[in-house]
Amino acid sequence: MSTIHTNFMETRFASRSENESFARVAVASFVSQLDPTMEELTDIKTVVSEAVTNAIIHGYEERTDGEITIRTEIDGNRISIQIEDQGVGIADVDRARQPLFTSKPELERSGMGFTIMENFMDQVEVLSAEGKGTSVRMVKDLKTHRQAVGN
Repeated sequence: MSTIHTNFMETRFASRSENESFARVAVASFVSQLDPTMEELTDIKTVVSEAVTNAIIHGYEERTDGEITIRTEIDGNRISIQIEDQGVGIADVDRARQPLFTSKPELERSGMGFTIMENFMDQVEVLSAEGKGTSVRMVKDLKTHRQAVGN
């Protein structure tokens, strides 16, 4: 059994599109302590961007009075990122996860957000309830050789 303890960070911010870049940088900065490859870091930044953008556009329907919470955990070389909103929720999660499906075609959305998350991460779990919000949990095992400082 490993004696490594989980390290985590959590942040909350308004559902404003300008906060998407903050979310990417915050998670990337936290994960950087593991010295990930550039490809791993790019993948993580991309999935955070996709999940936060989904929360803003679909969860809050671009309302800026919502709140998005990100919790990132490091356990050894495993990264877990959970992004939550308390927005409108997803009526049919299985359908929403299908490539090219979008509930906002008028915004020229590609419908590839969940597909990108699934391709860049090892695990993706989506929990949602209409009127209560959505939680996206993504896990990636880094190939890094260095353990987080302080573990």
